Amino acid sequence: MGLFSHLGLSDLPKEIFNYRLFWSVGVFGILGAGRGIDEGLVGGMISLKSFKDEFPLEVGTASEIANRESNITSMVQLGSIGGALLAFILCDRIGRVRSLQALTFLWAIGFVIVVTSFGNIGQILAGRLIAGLGVGMTTVVGPTYLAEVAPKKIRGMLTNIFAGAVYLGVMIAYFANWGCSENISDSSRSQWVIPQAIHIMFAGVIFIASLTVPESPRFLVMRGKHEQALKNLCTLRQLPSDHPSIMSEILDIRDQLDHEQESTRGSTLWGKLKELITIPANRYRLMLGVMSQLLGQWSGASAITIYATSFFAALGKTGQSEKLFATCILGIVKFCSAYICAFFLIDFLGRRRSLYTGIILQTLSICYIAIYMAKVPASAHVSETSEITGAAKRAGIGAIAAIYISGFGWAIGWNSFQYLVNAEIYPSRLRALGSSIVMCIHFANQFGNTKAVPNMVLAMTNYGFFVFCTAVCVLGLLWVWFFVPETAGRSLESMEELFALPWHQIGRHGKSLSPVGDGLFGEDQEKARAIHQE
Repeated sequence: MGLFSHLGLSDLPKEIFNYRLFWSVGVFGILGAGRGIDEGLVGGMISLKSFKDEFPLEVGTASEIANRESNITSMVQLGSIGGALLAFILCDRIGRVRSLQALTFLWAIGFVIVVTSFGNIGQILAGRLIAGLGVGMTTVVGPTYLAEVAPKKIRGMLTNIFAGAVYLGVMIAYFANWGCSENISDSSRSQWVIPQAIHIMFAGVIFIASLTVPESPRFLVMRGKHEQALKNLCTLRQLPSDHPSIMSEILDIRDQLDHEQESTRGSTLWGKLKELITIPANRYRLMLGVMSQLLGQWSGASAITIYATSFFAALGKTGQSEKLFATCILGIVKFCSAYICAFFLIDFLGRRRSLYTGIILQTLSICYIAIYMAKVPASAHVSETSEITGAAKRAGIGAIAAIYISGFGWAIGWNSFQYLVNAEIYPSRLRALGSSIVMCIHFANQFGNTKAVPNMVLAMTNYGFFVFCTAVCVLGLLWVWFFVPETAGRSLESMEELFALPWHQIGRHGKSLSPVGDGLFGEDQEKARAIHQE
């Protein structure tokens, strides 16, 4: 119990940390790899000679080429906007597990269409759009289930398995592109098809694994299936139904849902949307989700992930293999840092401090890259006869290291926060709707970002683009300081007290004005016994 005591978990029954919980969390957590695999693969795919030979990309002006490439890279993001909305409809109607199975079908079908395109750019676009529907659903279905089944004191850790899986996917994708570039001939379409087939493999494995996962107890309570909800909760916690921890948790779930349904009985979809927008506490929640997406997406990290090969080229990595290998290192950095944050920071250091640390690292590293590119423009790397030497070369090595540091900062900052805040702050009946709206904004921003970056770099140069990203990071720091509350250690049902505070107190003073309370006392114990006897 020494480690448990050190991490503040000694008051939890040790049975809670069991294989059924971690298996279920793992199946839903690995959904994050869907988005990560695509972000890591697509930028490398369009840079491979085999792909360029099969699809005439480099025809026309620089602007036309940039638009053509951005159409291909951004099509999954466009489909994901619809996927996030579809997830809301399916999550609350057929449940979290069935929604997972539906999204893996769309995900796999889309990439079957992609790999059978044989020179048809239109088919590539159509396949990536369909796959995007499934990938977009992952960002709602995965974090929603994880937040609902996780014990509150490790909710951040378990929910951020999804965020970490994004970079597991990125890392696998980068290595797949690099390995196929090195070992498969440029004349063979297998060079780009084999990495894309990873999508189909992941979707199939996740679908099969989902057949053994119990449905979320909170969803079952929402549907009035109280006996099955209690049974599933006991399965996930590996505790008997009369255990105080089980009675406390099921009581919290029922009380919150009863209160919500009593205050909004008979509410339609329009009623839920109106409730989300017109009630100040819910509006504040929605603001947190929306702003985290706007500031996170335009901080530069997503652009670096997708267009990593181009940015490494601008920093002096001119060979195809050299550029792809540099992206592999970036993938490892983001993967390791995402899970360091998930397992050691987000619950034990706190949401605010993790976010502060990540954004500060990102700001400093991106600012350094901007300064380097202002002093040593990308054109200096183009000619092999004008090799950069001396201080400029050493500064270039520092700029490449700064790319990796920015990836570390992003992974422990915005990347962890953007999924976690969405999953844990909403009432149960609004969680799917709120998450879907915010994830639509997430993918709309990512689509705009992916489409805009090639043209931004043309118009502003690499230097101007990174100056823009630095400014966004600074703005993000100010926003976090004023608006973001600390939610570590809170039950999902206790969020209501925090967001009932005046809006100007929630972020900076919410933790002290609305402390976390644990345990059942007095009348609550009697209610728990009554529930067990039903």
